[in-house]
Amino acid sequence: MTAETILGILIPFAGTSLGASMVFVLKKNISGDLQKILTGFAAGVMVAASFWSLLQPALESSEGMGALSFVPAASGFLIGVGFLLLLDEVTPHMHFDKQEEGPRSGLKRTTKLILAVTLHNIPEGMAVGVVYAGLISQSAGISQAGALALALGIAIQNFPEGAIVSMPLRAEGMDKGRTFLFGVLSGVVEPIAALVTILAAGAVVPVMPYLLAFAAGAMMYVVVEELIPEMSEGTHSNLGTIAFSLGFVLMMVLDVALG
Repeated sequence: MTAETILGILIPFAGTSLGASMVFVLKKNISGDLQKILTGFAAGVMVAASFWSLLQPALESSEGMGALSFVPAASGFLIGVGFLLLLDEVTPHMHFDKQEEGPRSGLKRTTKLILAVTLHNIPEGMAVGVVYAGLISQSAGISQAGALALALGIAIQNFPEGAIVSMPLRAEGMDKGRTFLFGVLSGVVEPIAALVTILAAGAVVPVMPYLLAFAAGAMMYVVVEELIPEMSEGTHSNLGTIAFSLGFVLMMVLDVALG
């Protein structure tokens, strides 16, 4: 594994850690409007990354199948959605708005919130891992710059996510040091998921298009299930929509310019 690959799988984790560090800068909890903006921006980045960095390479690498070239992308996408749906059902967690909880359990509110973010970081880590696996195997037409663009895009959307998680924990009375630590730990799953995906994908190069689409489906599940409802609820929902558009365009520019 090259130094560029190691750097690539660590960049998103750095984004989460920087976001978590906001507990040392901000004195109060994030306002509802700012949370809509941050969540909308993150959703836009993830949607653009799902298509430009994952689905498009999956479709292009399957062109040899002719009229059936859509099969790997379509089936992998749906399997990715189903995988996250399963995790969502079996993992006790709390949705970002902290109003609706997942499966009942005896876990504390803060623990459920951390589990929610950890759950959502899994597909992002897998996305980075499968793109770098495609780069290493040279089987999906992915460039070094394109892989880096995805890593940077996810890091950008991880920054507000880290803040969105850490600040509520701080507001519930947890001290800054522990809050930062839990925020950082919630992001550790990303490089782990990326590394596991790279190791697994190396043994199954022929199904690379399926893996790319799988990661896209998992990321889109997070967007539709969590981020879009969060950015749209209540008043001033147009703030989330505008931020979504900006996040989408930024990720598209990164992927096209660097890819």
